Amino acid sequence: MRLNFKEIVVYLSVACTTIGISQAQQAGSLNSNATLDELINYALSNKIELKQAQIDKEIGEREIASALSGWFPQINANGNYTHNIQLPTANINDQNINMGQKNTASMVFQADQAIINPGLFQASKASRFIREQNDLNIEDTRINTVVDVSKAYYDILTSEEQINIITENIARLQRQYTEANARYETGLVDKTDYKRAQISLNNANAELKSANEFRRYKYDYLKTLLGLNPSAPVSLSFENQNMESNILLDTTELLQYANRVEIKQLQTLQNLQKLNTQYQKWNYLPRVGAFANYGLNYRNNQFGDLFQDNFPNSSVGLSLSIPIFQGTKRIQEIRKSELQESRLDLEMENLENQIGAQYSAAMASYRANMNEWRNAKENMDLSEEVYNTIKLQYDAGVKTYLELMTAETDLKTSQLNYLNALYAVLSSKLDIQKALGTVNISN
Repeated sequence: MRLNFKEIVVYLSVACTTIGISQAQQAGSLNSNATLDELINYALSNKIELKQAQIDKEIGEREIASALSGWFPQINANGNYTHNIQLPTANINDQNINMGQKNTASMVFQADQAIINPGLFQASKASRFIREQNDLNIEDTRINTVVDVSKAYYDILTSEEQINIITENIARLQRQYTEANARYETGLVDKTDYKRAQISLNNANAELKSANEFRRYKYDYLKTLLGLNPSAPVSLSFENQNMESNILLDTTELLQYANRVEIKQLQTLQNLQKLNTQYQKWNYLPRVGAFANYGLNYRNNQFGDLFQDNFPNSSVGLSLSIPIFQGTKRIQEIRKSELQESRLDLEMENLENQIGAQYSAAMASYRANMNEWRNAKENMDLSEEVYNTIKLQYDAGVKTYLELMTAETDLKTSQLNYLNALYAVLSSKLDIQKALGTVNISN
C-alpha cells in the first residue's frame, strides 16, 4: 500500500490507543497484515520471556507443594540382614553363653507426623506471598512486552515512511537529473546542474539502501519480541485513525506509586522478610511430633530357615525436641532479619524516588517532543509550499537549479524531522503510561 507523506498522521496513529488492548486473537497463529492489537495479543501468548515466567510460576507451585508436604505423615521403611561369623558371648552365673543366632534380618516401618514445626509454619504462611510474587513477575513481563512491541511497531512504521520519503525523493531527483541533462544537451546550461543532480541521486540511492537494511533489522527485532523465528514472515496492517486525538495525553494525571508493579514486588519481598523474622523467633519453640512403628524380626542359625519365624515389635509415641542454647545463633539470625527489613524499607524509599524521577523525565520528554512535533509539522508544510513555488519558478527559468536543490533538501529534511518527532511523541507517551502504571495488559 502506497501512502503519501501526510497520510502518516493516519498511518502511525493506531498505536497509542491500542495500549488499552482488546484481546481478541488466539495464540495459535499471527494473521497476515497484522494490526498492533494482534501483534500484542500474539506476543502476550508467545513471547519466550513470558513462557519462561509462566514456567517459573509452575515451578513455584511445585516448590510450595514440596515445602508443605512436611505436614503429611512421613512413612519410611528400613531393613537389614546380618550374618554373625562369631556370636557375642555373655557371662551368666560364671558361664560363657553365646548370645543370638548366626543369621538375623529385620524390617521396620515408621510413620512420623509433625505437630509443631517452625519451618512448616513459615512454609504455610509464605505460600501466599510466593504466589503473589510469581504473578507480579508475570505482570511485569507483560507490561514490558506491551511497551516493547508497541515501540517496535512504531519504529517499523517510521522506517516504512522514511523509505517512502526517500523513494519519492529519488523519483524527483531522477526527473530533475533528466531535465538538467536535457538542458545541458540543448546548450541552455552548463554541465554543473546535471552533475549536481547525479550526486544527489547517488546519495539518495545509498540512503535508500541503508534504510532498507535498518528496516530488515527492525522486523527481525519485532519477531524476537513476538517469539517468532527470524525466517518467519510478518506483514503489518495500518488502520486509519486520527493522529492528533491519539497522541494527546492527560498531563494532569497524578502519579500513584501503588499502581507500579515494582512497588508491589518490593512490598511482597517486605512481607516475606517479615515472615522470615517471625520464623527466626519461632525457632525458640520446641519441635513436637508423633510416631508409630512396626518391626519384623527374623533370626535363625540356618540361613534357609531364616524367615520361618517372625518376632515382631511395634510402638507409638510422641517426640519432643527443645533447643535450649545454640551459641546465640537464634539471636543473631533474628537481628540480621530485622536489619534486612530495615534495608528493604530504605529500598522502598529509594524506589519511590526513582519512580518520581522517571515520571518527571517521561513527562518532560513528552512535552518537549510535542513541541518538536508541532514545530516540525509547521516546517514541513512551509517547506512543501516553498519547494512547489521554487519548482514552478525553476521550470519558468526564474530560479537556478541550485535553489531548487536547496528547496528539495529542505523539504526532505523537514519531512524526516516531522517523522522522527512523531515517533518520539508516541514513544514518550508510552513511557509516561509505564511510569504511571496504567499500561493495560488484560488478555
